[in-house]
Amino acid sequence: MTYPPAPWKLQGFACQTLEPVDAVQARSLVPAELTVISLWPGKTVGGVYLATYGAGSALEYHELIVVAALVSYAGRVGCWISHIYVDNPDSVAGGREVWGLPKELAEFIWEQGQQSRIVVRQAERQLCTLSYDHPAWGWRQGFTVPSFSALGTNLLLFQGQANARIGLASTRLEVPRESPFATLGLGQPWLGVSCEGLNLVVQAPQVVAQSDRCQRPVGIGR
Repeated sequence: MTYPPAPWKLQGFACQTLEPVDAVQARSLVPAELTVISLWPGKTVGGVYLATYGAGSALEYHELIVVAALVSYAGRVGCWISHIYVDNPDSVAGGREVWGLPKELAEFIWEQGQQSRIVVRQAERQLCTLSYDHPAWGWRQGFTVPSFSALGTNLLLFQGQANARIGLASTRLEVPRESPFATLGLGQPWLGVSCEGLNLVVQAPQVVAQSDRCQRPVGIGR
C-alpha cells in the first residue's frame, strides 16, 4: 500500500457532534499517561466526526472518528481518538504508521438531501448512524484541533488545521449495542456542527513522551 507523506491536505465536508461522556467509561480507552479532563463532575466531552474527502485531497475517502475524551499531558490539551474508520486501505496504512491512529476499514452509506443520513458498518455489524440537517446559514472560520495518539511506546501530538463554512446543525446519532464504541454511551448530541467547503491539513505528529504507559489500551485498534 502507498500513501502520501505528512502533512495530508484534505478537502470536502464534515459533520461533528459533541456531548458529555462518562469520565470512567472514557478512562478505560485512554492511555494511563494522559489525564482525562472533566468539564463538570464525572463528565468529559466526546462525540463523532464524519467526513467525506474528495477531489483535491491527498487521498479520497470517507472517515468516522470517535472522540472518547478531552485529555491533557504536561500542560497540553487535545482530543483522544479511541476509534477511527475509513474506506480506503491506503488511509488505514498511513493513519496507523504515521499518526498511530487505530484505523480500520468500514463501509459508508451517505444519503444526501435536506436531511442527510450516514450509515457506517463493518460487514453485518452497524457502527453508527448519523442524521443531520444542512444549516441555512453559516460563516467562514479557521480553527485548529489538537489530538493525541500512541505509536508503540511514543505518545504523539498532532494538529488538524481547518478552514470551513461553519453552521449549527440539528443532528441525531444512533449507536447500536453491538458497536465497538457503544460503552461510551454516545447518542444524545447537545451540539452539531457542519463544515461545508472544508479545507483540512493534518500535520505530522510530534513525540511528546516515551513510556510503556503510553501504549494504546489493549483491544483498541489492534
